[in-house]
Amino acid sequence: MTDQPQTPHLFTCTTFDPPPGYRIEKSIGLCWGVLVRSVGFAKGFTGGFRSLKAGEVPQYTEVVDQARTDAVERMMAHAAQLGGNCVLAVRFDSSDVADGLAEILAYGTAAVVVPITD
Repeated sequence: MTDQPQTPHLFTCTTFDPPPGYRIEKSIGLCWGVLVRSVGFAKGFTGGFRSLKAGEVPQYTEVVDQARTDAVERMMAHAAQLGGNCVLAVRFDSSDVADGLAEILAYGTAAVVVPITD
């Protein structure tokens, strides 16, 4: 048995509406998760060769997918710090920071949602 605190379940929605069966009790405001990620030498090297031909470059897809996952986890942690249990209107953004470095941003509106009771 571990004594690690349990992370509360947080909802994420790409819409402005709460999950089905819930209502918004309180809108808290903007929350985000951001990171800057490098592809890394090995993946960049093999991915560079793959990019010479048409089609998907799995090395880069894997890096971007993991970066988005990490950004969402950070966004959800930020929402929880603000007192929320839901992030509405989730969006992603990315930009180049420097050569070989990309910023990945997940953001939305932190809110408190509660079950609808009859």
